[in-house]
Amino acid sequence: MFEKLRNTFSLIISNLSKHELSEKEINKVLEEMILSLVECDIAYEVAAEISENLKNMLLGKKVSNSELKDIVRENLRQILLKIFYEIPKIDIIERINEKKKLNLPFVILFLGINGTGKTTTLAKVAYLLKKKGYSVVLVCGDTHRAGSIEQLKQHAMKLGLKTIEQKYGADPAAVARDGVTYAKTHKVDVVLIDSAGRIQTDKNLMDELLKIVRVVSPDIKIFVGDALAGNDAVSQSKEFLKYTSFDGVILTKMDADAKGGSAISIVYATKRPILFIGTGQNYEDLEEFVPEKLVDHILLKE
Repeated sequence: MFEKLRNTFSLIISNLSKHELSEKEINKVLEEMILSLVECDIAYEVAAEISENLKNMLLGKKVSNSELKDIVRENLRQILLKIFYEIPKIDIIERINEKKKLNLPFVILFLGINGTGKTTTLAKVAYLLKKKGYSVVLVCGDTHRAGSIEQLKQHAMKLGLKTIEQKYGADPAAVARDGVTYAKTHKVDVVLIDSAGRIQTDKNLMDELLKIVRVVSPDIKIFVGDALAGNDAVSQSKEFLKYTSFDGVILTKMDADAKGGSAISIVYATKRPILFIGTGQNYEDLEEFVPEKLVDHILLKE
C-alpha cells in the first residue's frame, strides 16, 4: 500500500540529506519533489505547499549529517499531519448517541459517482454499527441502476437488517422519507440511505440528490471516493462539494493504492475529513482513518 508515495518521500529525505541546507540546493531538490509528488496523485497545489513549508523549516538549520535525515523526516511528518488536523474531526458514534438521547434516528446519506463501491461501503458501515449495538435500517435510494435494490437487499439479508424500498423509477426522496419515517416509528437508531451513482456534471441527477437532502435533512452526508481514481477522485469530490456540501469522505480500495496521494489531496481540496478507509471486500474491511497511521507508513524509516 502506497509503495510509490513511500519511495518518493524516502528519495526526497535521502536527497536532502546529501546536500548542505543552502537555499540553492534545497530549491533544486524540492523542484524535483513537486513533480514526483504529482506523479503520486498529490495535486500540484498540495505538492507546492508541502515543498514551500519544508523549505521554510529547513532553511538556516545547523545540524550534523547524522541528524539531517531524521530532521527532514520529522518536518515532513509535521507538514502532512497539519493538512489532516486543520480539519475538524467527526465522531459519528458520538453524534449517533446525541440523537439517540432525543429518541431520533441518525440519518446518513451516501453519495458519489458510479463504480466507487458506494453500496458495499454502506453495508460495511451497517456491519460496523450493528456490531457496536445500534439498530440500523437500509434505504434503497438508488432507483435507477438495474440490480441496485437487489444488491442492497442481499447485503441486508446477510447482515440481518431491514431494507426500505420502492420500485425502480420511484422518487428517491420519497424512498428516503419512508426510511426515516420507519425509523422514527420503530425507534431505529441509524438510517443509512443509498443513492444512485452520478457523474458530477449531470445537473438533473445532482438536483435529484439535493431533493433527497431537502426532504430528509440527513445528519451527515458522506462522499464515497475510489482511491485508485487518484486526481479524478479529487476533482469529483470538489464538484460534489459544490452541490451537496458533504460532511466527510470514505475512500475505498486503499489496500490496492500504490500511489497514495489521493487521501492527502482530497482533504486539502475539500477541507473535509476522511472518516473511514476501505481495505478489502469483506464487511470488516473498513477502518477508521487515523492520519498518523498513514503518515508514519509513507515516511517509514528504511
